[in-house]
Amino acid sequence: MVYPKVIVLTLNYNGKPLLDDCITSYLANDYPNFEMVMIDNGSNDGSEEYVKATYPMVTCIQTGKNLGYSGGFNVGLKYAFDEQKSDFALITNNDVKVDSKVISALVEAAVQDPLRGFITGKVYYFDQPDTLQSVGKYEHSLRWNGGHLGAREIDKGQYDEPSERFFIDDIFTLVRRDVYEKTGGYDTTYFLQCEEYDWQARAKQVGYKFYYTPSAKIWHKESMTLGKSSPMKSYYDARNPLIVIMKHRSIKFYRKYLSWHFRNVVLLQSAKVIMRKFEINKAWMIWKGFISALIWRGKNRNICHLEKEIV
Repeated sequence: MVYPKVIVLTLNYNGKPLLDDCITSYLANDYPNFEMVMIDNGSNDGSEEYVKATYPMVTCIQTGKNLGYSGGFNVGLKYAFDEQKSDFALITNNDVKVDSKVISALVEAAVQDPLRGFITGKVYYFDQPDTLQSVGKYEHSLRWNGGHLGAREIDKGQYDEPSERFFIDDIFTLVRRDVYEKTGGYDTTYFLQCEEYDWQARAKQVGYKFYYTPSAKIWHKESMTLGKSSPMKSYYDARNPLIVIMKHRSIKFYRKYLSWHFRNVVLLQSAKVIMRKFEINKAWMIWKGFISALIWRGKNRNICHLEKEIV
């Protein structure tokens, strides 16, 4: 058999304690033609030195500074596709532990249809190994990018049917080279949060589909690098979904979404963090993110698609 070349890309920023589970479980995979790469995003915790000494079979790429999620992974994608001419890149978080057949399962699903641009599988919670975090996302009539299918459900086989998804999370996702060649990878406008949402929106425009296979399984420790309640995360959560809508949806859709986003993400969330923990800085970051999105629109009207609907 001919096995397409896969390069596994994981991005690290001061995540040294997370790397053993991630690297050892990927290296234990049964797929015969893959390379593992750690992109280090300017860490100062000795991550790069540790990986080089402990896992000499892993390729380390140093960015020199924190380029964010999108910029850091773009360095890896350039290596995988432009330099190594890999058939696929498997983008993966570093806070995961994976099944030994995860690469094989993703490739098996991908090669069945050249329009399957992004392929994912079952994401479980690391500390609740039979509980699902995501099996893909659904379309939402107002937000466009819906929530996670299967979230917080015990896996009883209810998602054992391979199928297309409207969007998927990139906790782990296999991407084919021609998607990268046609769409250019992540948009660094986002730095972090919603970068996969935007990339998949662009891939939709040129005809690619997103696919889920239940045979690919990983366990995710969730938000270990950034933190679930980080003010930075709050900033980008308030900013980036709005920019995606500005870039890819009609003016009619945008106006409805803007109203929902302002009420539920900006007003409600900022009020909650002040009332619960008096986190004024975090509340300000939510507002700052929202204002930043509006400023972005003013400066980038040439790339906003608010006059036509792209589905």
